[in-house]
Amino acid sequence: MRLRVHVVTRASEIPWPMVLAPGRGIAYQLLAVAHPDLGERLHEKGAGPYGMTPIAHGAPVFPGARRQRGRYAAGGRGVVEFGSPLPEVVEAWARALRQREMLDWGGVAMRIANVEVVSPPEFAGGRARLRTATPVVMKRGGVVPATVAARRNAGVVEAPADRARSQVGASGERVWLLPTDPEFPAYVQGNLRRKVETLGLQGTVTLESITWVGPKRSFGVGGGAKPGAPIEVGLSGDVEALQAIWSWGLGQANAAGFGWIQA
Repeated sequence: MRLRVHVVTRASEIPWPMVLAPGRGIAYQLLAVAHPDLGERLHEKGAGPYGMTPIAHGAPVFPGARRQRGRYAAGGRGVVEFGSPLPEVVEAWARALRQREMLDWGGVAMRIANVEVVSPPEFAGGRARLRTATPVVMKRGGVVPATVAARRNAGVVEAPADRARSQVGASGERVWLLPTDPEFPAYVQGNLRRKVETLGLQGTVTLESITWVGPKRSFGVGGGAKPGAPIEVGLSGDVEALQAIWSWGLGQANAAGFGWIQA
């Protein structure tokens, strides 16, 4: 499920550091008002066997705003969306927002015009083509997918150009992957599996293809900048699982606004 918040602002732009960064805090603030026990549990422990956080959001979008090079345009009527595969989370957000007149998005004042709950698509036939509006981020580390381990055991070495496209983390031990990196699909598949298991669903989701890769972009959020790129993917699987992914997003750091799927 998703919560679509229709807003109006007089601001002409959103500073780039604030395009995604405020969303996570707002999501937890709303839970603290309407369902504090749930908010605290998700914040402290996450959900399921992996401690994942099944909340997500996109960036504010203002279709009628005048575009300006190098700026994130705002102005007039727009939309901010939040999502979660847990209905109780979306319902709590809706209750909290319907008591508010304004939304403070990192210092940009937005008047709330309407709030609506949006159900996921039906995904007839168990297939979906999804494109993200924000970059998908994946970080090499933790449990290595079997396909990646097999490549390493076979002595497969990344080309210098591939290595250059990945960015080493501050510790030097973990590396951000981009959609052009050979391991990227395996890590996305592992992430999909963990999300389905986190929600206790019986079905599966399979990454069939990556059909489009957008420009690389980094956004600064808590813990530093995260690099990635928007992508379009073809997925197959159980309808309920596909709907959960639509509500949650692709890749990691969905609670920070990454991997948000276009409605």
